[in-house]
Amino acid sequence: MELGLIGLGKMGGNMRERIRRAGHTVVGYDRNPDLADVHSLQELVDKLQGPRVVWVMVPAGEPTQQTVDQLAEMLSPGDVVVDGGNSRWTDDIAHAEALAAKGIGFVDAGVSGGVWGLENGYALMVGGEAEHVARVQPVFDALKPAGEYGFVHAGKVGAGHFAKMVHNGIEYALMQAYAEGWELLEAAEVTTNVHEIFRSWKEGTVIRSWLLDLAVRAMDEDEHLEGLRGYAEDSGEGRWTVEAAIDHAVPLPAITASLFARFSSRQDDSPQMKMIAALRNQFGGHAVTAVSDHKGADAPGADVEPPAVS
Repeated sequence: MELGLIGLGKMGGNMRERIRRAGHTVVGYDRNPDLADVHSLQELVDKLQGPRVVWVMVPAGEPTQQTVDQLAEMLSPGDVVVDGGNSRWTDDIAHAEALAAKGIGFVDAGVSGGVWGLENGYALMVGGEAEHVARVQPVFDALKPAGEYGFVHAGKVGAGHFAKMVHNGIEYALMQAYAEGWELLEAAEVTTNVHEIFRSWKEGTVIRSWLLDLAVRAMDEDEHLEGLRGYAEDSGEGRWTVEAAIDHAVPLPAITASLFARFSSRQDDSPQMKMIAALRNQFGGHAVTAVSDHKGADAPGADVEPPAVS
């Protein structure tokens, strides 16, 4: 099938390549002309035969809103828009209603896989009407990992991003648990080979996981994570998960505590947040702050607030 793909950054670019490897045609647009196949959204729309499917892979919030608004004026009845960014699920409902008024379908797709997705595939959680999901299914099949799992039609519009939000909230708590265990092992005099303790857990233990593998990989590169500042951003989904828990009266003590732990990392150089920062960089290519980039909170001109990452 043909697909228009808007946003060719760290994930979007790799997604374009994986879809093409599966034999589909992808017309990609990005504000960076060096990455783009076309020079404008209008050119992207014009190159696709109807009925069209256009996948939006840009930052959540205003960038997504602007893109959806523009597509609403360019697309035709029967076309489908997919939002594969990290949008808030309530925004999906508004986008679907606005597009439906013009006869355009909408699917929200939570995408997990980070910088490893090109080779390993992407876990996909989608929401929308069955007929719209079916239109995009060949692309979902191309992106998902090989095997039985990795794709779910989670429910109606908003369900995909709601599921991805909860996924990321769980991710926060898992990373926090590994980070706390790592700091305690590093602090204890009795344990002198923390790196290899983590490596030994990769087989036969109940806590083995891909995150554990990535923690070991981070320590392979910097055994005690001494090159990282203990600062970790949050990209929004953790906050939204806690807010949704409040709305539904569901207790989330572990996820909530892990979110607050990230907030505390902005007040001092937290050893645990070195591991969190290392893990985020390993799976998602998220920016990290090196110790050499930070002059210290008490130093004149100290850069204590690095730029946010998504």
